[in-house]
Amino acid sequence: MEKKDSSSSFTIGSSAQERRWPYVADCYVIPSSNRPSLTPETANVPVIDFSRLRQDATRRANVIKEIGNACHQVGFFQIVNHGICQSLLDGALSVASDFFKLPTEEKVKFMSTDVKKPVRYGTSLKDGVLDRLQFWRVFLKHYAHPLSDWIHLWPKNPPHYRENMGEYCKEVRNIAMELMGAINESLGLDPSYLSKQMEDGMQVMAVNCYPPCPNPELALGLPPHSDYTCLTIILQNSAGLEVIDKREGKWKLIPDVHGALQVHIGDHLEVLSNGLYKSVVHRAILNSETTRISIASLHSMGMDEKMGSAEELVDDQHPKKYKESSFSDFLDFLCKNDITEGKNFIDTLKIKA
Repeated sequence: MEKKDSSSSFTIGSSAQERRWPYVADCYVIPSSNRPSLTPETANVPVIDFSRLRQDATRRANVIKEIGNACHQVGFFQIVNHGICQSLLDGALSVASDFFKLPTEEKVKFMSTDVKKPVRYGTSLKDGVLDRLQFWRVFLKHYAHPLSDWIHLWPKNPPHYRENMGEYCKEVRNIAMELMGAINESLGLDPSYLSKQMEDGMQVMAVNCYPPCPNPELALGLPPHSDYTCLTIILQNSAGLEVIDKREGKWKLIPDVHGALQVHIGDHLEVLSNGLYKSVVHRAILNSETTRISIASLHSMGMDEKMGSAEELVDDQHPKKYKESSFSDFLDFLCKNDITEGKNFIDTLKIKA
């Protein structure tokens, strides 16, 4: 049952989702037109056998075509047979879950209002800046590349956090670099296009916890948005991610495929492709029974490195459609804008005809 509350905000460490309140306060209730269904339709998501990229030329060409189609049509796909063992995936999810079970005083050691701080814990979309509308999520974000530069700043507790998460970060980064090469090929570019910039670029881990919500039809874990990245790769312990079906205009649930990794096309890849590929709009829904954990690995070029459209994809028939931008530009946008009002970073980059 929905219960009203006069409070419009909760401080980090005492938010409703952290304290497991038995009702949804007003500041979490989203407009009725945007509320999720308790029985959502399942999305038809391409599933890519990643191992075929490493086989003979014919199989590789076929899977690159499949990846290109997925990027063009939906901006989202799942990969299986990626080569990361299940025990490593389970280990990363386990330490992520254990972190959020720690006492509040342990977690709030990582609280910060600095969006560029390399390790931070919080609940708000703007990492410390008060959101008018609250979301039923707690997160830990940390930089992960180069791993040796950042891992000593990560939580020491739970005891195996650095080891388990560090191993996963290395493996998923290798997948991301290989995927970028394949996506470049699907665009007709050299596989090594921007490879040096990506190798030297950013890997940000967003470790998300979505506690049980007493009225999951009233709130969201995250509002509709697209990622600023080139690629985002997600590992999760249960379903809870929805994408918008562009043809039907409906939100549909991404099915949970055991051992699969979810791949999102981000804003910077949309820019690189000059609009041939579109970043995927997605949101996180909730449930009333279990805690959902997701680990998003966000891959982009360096903090101040500008992404622009590939020259090979721009001509008189296909003029440049986007301004250049960096990860730092996105952080500035996030500080100054409210994405709950439908403001998207990618829209600020589009060049008006």
